[in-house]
Amino acid sequence: MKKIVPGLLAAALLTTGLLPGCNSKLDVQPVTFVDSANAFNNASDVQAALVGCYAGLQSTNLYGGYLQFITDLLAENGDARFVGTFTQPQEAQRKALLITNSQVSATWLSAYDVINRTNNVLANLGKLPTAGQQASAEGEARFIRGLLYFDLVRMFGRDWNDGNPANNLGVPLVLTPTLTIADAVPVARNTVAAVYTQVITDLTTAEARLTTSSGFNTFSASRYACAAVLARVYLQQGDFANAAAAANRAIAGSFRLNSYYGDNFGYSLTTNQTSNLVANTTEDIFTIQISAQSGTNQLNTFYARNRRGDVNIQPQFLSLFATGDNRATLYTTLTPTTAVPSYTRKYDALYGNIKLIRLDEMLLTRAEANLRAGGTPVGATPLADVNAVRTRAGLPALTTVALSDILRERRIELAFEGFRLGDLKRNQESTTDPITNTTIAWNASRLVFPIPFRELNANSLLVQNAGYN
Repeated sequence: MKKIVPGLLAAALLTTGLLPGCNSKLDVQPVTFVDSANAFNNASDVQAALVGCYAGLQSTNLYGGYLQFITDLLAENGDARFVGTFTQPQEAQRKALLITNSQVSATWLSAYDVINRTNNVLANLGKLPTAGQQASAEGEARFIRGLLYFDLVRMFGRDWNDGNPANNLGVPLVLTPTLTIADAVPVARNTVAAVYTQVITDLTTAEARLTTSSGFNTFSASRYACAAVLARVYLQQGDFANAAAAANRAIAGSFRLNSYYGDNFGYSLTTNQTSNLVANTTEDIFTIQISAQSGTNQLNTFYARNRRGDVNIQPQFLSLFATGDNRATLYTTLTPTTAVPSYTRKYDALYGNIKLIRLDEMLLTRAEANLRAGGTPVGATPLADVNAVRTRAGLPALTTVALSDILRERRIELAFEGFRLGDLKRNQESTTDPITNTTIAWNASRLVFPIPFRELNANSLLVQNAGYN
């Protein structure tokens, strides 16, 4: 009999039985597992488990905020300053992560928990009655797994362009369900190249399976979301032709830019306030759903001035705004002082959905990839894509566009949303040690997350990253 460890499935019900010879309903057998035969009896069980995969993404340790937050802090080179008291973010900002950092460990654990949920869904697709339902569930599960492995390998492995990805260690690939503690055998780290190959396989398969989506989606993954993450993957690899093509496929949905940048985050220019609820908009390709009943927006916890207010936006970043740029309204002041620091308003909404993939990102990705690839552009020209973003920001259109223009728009448009570490590494930019003010190269071992101490103790096959004891 196969068993499933509790916690690996979000939608499994614990069942109990009476002890032999007892009549009292209060005398029940202790239950420490769920029989897999009972966990996936029918289509409803598989569909509920798939919902559990999405619920796992809401974790504060993942896209509920901490994954974006802690990677941004590790890359941070003067755009913002963490002034809070939590030691885990402090270590990241100082580029001095410890192998015992509890947040790093929690992100690893949460990611593999959700990956195991997707593996369980994929192993039970046959319980779904129609080919269409099976294809949809497979596509959604593979999208989630591919997204997680992409971010894991970027956190815990060296960048694609840092040495040889066929030799550099990434993260362990676990592609079948772990049903019991006994199943959790030690697994070695796969190479960066192997993880990227699996990510591309998952996302490409997912995009092909999710054929019925017509565009704007409020909860589940669509083929456009799959193409968007593929665009991120190819851009990170420097495969600009494929990045442009994937971004173009993502843009092909029925998405359109909001008339005002602040609409993405629920900020109103009329009232100068942010609502507590921020719904999806026509610009959103994939969002993490947050409500009073489900999910927590950890970005709100750290960034919002009416919460902890732990992140001050620095003059270096604020100086990037040109006169008339309405994106500047998402910051409380452009001339901060010690007495009056600047904060971002992006995360003031207590229950604001976290916009993981938006149309603006895809326009800038297509522009950059087309420009770098050269030749005939896929879709619109780089100039047209950049000007679409600039026009929405209230800025005059450019007549010519250079790579520096695109990267500048990307830095402003996607600030404090979890893009900085990946962009810093792929563009080979340096960062700064905030204690010694010394320069840290883009490929320094300090900018790679350590394998958590807990995992090293539990798995004898794991090898620690360079620079960590």
